[in-house]
Amino acid sequence: MLMVVSPAKNLDYETPAKTKQFTESDFLDQAEILMEDLRELAPHQLSELMSISDKLGTLNYDRNQQWGQPFTTDNAKQAVLAFNGDVYTGLDAPSFKADDFKFAQKHLRILSGLYGLLRPLDLMQPYRLEMGTKFENQRGKNLYEFWGEIITDALNAQLKKVKSDVVLNLASNEYFKSVKPKLLNATIMTPAFKDLKNGQYKMISFYAKKARGLMAAYVIKNRITDINDIKKFDSEGYSFNKELSTDKQWVFTRDHAE
Repeated sequence: MLMVVSPAKNLDYETPAKTKQFTESDFLDQAEILMEDLRELAPHQLSELMSISDKLGTLNYDRNQQWGQPFTTDNAKQAVLAFNGDVYTGLDAPSFKADDFKFAQKHLRILSGLYGLLRPLDLMQPYRLEMGTKFENQRGKNLYEFWGEIITDALNAQLKKVKSDVVLNLASNEYFKSVKPKLLNATIMTPAFKDLKNGQYKMISFYAKKARGLMAAYVIKNRITDINDIKKFDSEGYSFNKELSTDKQWVFTRDHAE
């Protein structure tokens, strides 16, 4: 089984990395092509492109100017430890042991607007470039056109390596749109996480994002390779809801947030 998750806007480069192990992204040369175009944008242009504040525009302008190869542990950090959003709160990679990182490295992939597809231990320099950004580049009018079939081909190669034909999609729609399902040699399972609110089970964005990370951590720490075993997922009060689930979508619910 192979899992995919979204990246996060928030980054943490202050906390020391919990492991000295690292790898290099397969797509740094692709990222360099995008960064060539990004470096030409002034702070106010970045703010306008990404709908962010002037302060964040300046921050990311500085990041873009400083971005460059080679990546080292002095100027970059392992992706799974650098991202710091809701999914990563649930994932809690700083708590991983060496064997957890080893399993995650084989079975977890992070989709990225700039880096395409990251393994957990791939070194990453700070950036901001969401996959849905309408950023005109050398290959088209947006990032989906830039990445084309590259991400899908990489996932297929990894599926072959782990001898699996199942992708557990824990990414957002914005990011999973970078994958071409018809070309993916796998069955895609996209679980839904719902919390009880006003007598009904509803998807609440903050909780759902964290739950995606919780499920990824559950798979990693329990070394799950059979998709059916995720029905036993029980982190922070969630459980498989057979009544609300279908063959194509499994729903996990909880009555009280923990």
